[in-house]
Amino acid sequence: MIRPARWWKRLSPARQLQCPHPVKAPHYRFLKGLVNSLSARVGSKEHPVDYLLLGTISQDITQSGERALGGTATFSGCMAHALGMGVGIVAALGPGVDLSPLEGIAVASQPSPVSTTYENRYTPSGRVQYLRQRADRLCFESVPAHWLAAPLVHLGPLADDVDPAVIAHFPAAFIGITAQGWLRQWDDSGRVSWADWPQARQMLPQVDAAVLSIEDVDGDWAYLEKWASWARVLVVTQAEKGATVYARSEKRQFPAPSVRVVDPTGAGDLFAGAFFVRYRQSGNPWSAARFAISLASASVTRPGLAGLPTRAEIAAAPG
Repeated sequence: MIRPARWWKRLSPARQLQCPHPVKAPHYRFLKGLVNSLSARVGSKEHPVDYLLLGTISQDITQSGERALGGTATFSGCMAHALGMGVGIVAALGPGVDLSPLEGIAVASQPSPVSTTYENRYTPSGRVQYLRQRADRLCFESVPAHWLAAPLVHLGPLADDVDPAVIAHFPAAFIGITAQGWLRQWDDSGRVSWADWPQARQMLPQVDAAVLSIEDVDGDWAYLEKWASWARVLVVTQAEKGATVYARSEKRQFPAPSVRVVDPTGAGDLFAGAFFVRYRQSGNPWSAARFAISLASASVTRPGLAGLPTRAEIAAAPG
């Protein structure tokens, strides 16, 4: 005679979930909850999204030598999710990447031999970056069909790894870009420096808003003024100095509140996610900048993704 527990074990895992033995009920409830959680996280590729992010989920090597999930797709995507958006990320990823910090966000992975990996070092004169590995360039064909009607599309390259031509596939969407990945070059050691952006003249008139950092152009405002003349909205983040917004033939400077900086990693991408969401909702780039500065400033007071805004911070943010 087969004992009940052994009979239960002989079933496939799927049948075990369907036909739990009473003795195993606690384990069944645990497994069922785990399966439902995983389904909610990755199964939503079958459904439309509000905020489609074509970009990079990177592996960041911190100053302590540990690896943490980073990149525009991670930080901007998590910010949009915190603001109530249904987020879908399309990213080229190598094997073994832990996506658990992206719970609640759907990720469509384009297989790549490696994931983009950066090492960030912070010095008194600013951030020094090294590109240690680079994922394959993202292909439009990797975008799930159900996501093609997303009302907001964000292109977020980190190492020239997103083809600007994908803009043409979303004629009805609000398009936001974080241009840093098209403004980078690296030497044989992997050290990153800024490079000219030859596609700017063609790209900027096609998008609704572009966000970049003053560090991305090595402090050269001449380039920014030229690009602003081509853009509908161009936002330049300036760390503790806030941000400068070019829009509607105007240029306005928005200060940032004084805070104690714990970890500035990802602050610019968090700003971009908040700015794109609020600007699309309100149509007002000035109030969107105030809102994004408030949330990005709060983020640097906590490490990594712990800097995502709380409900109280979102409710209190101006704009």
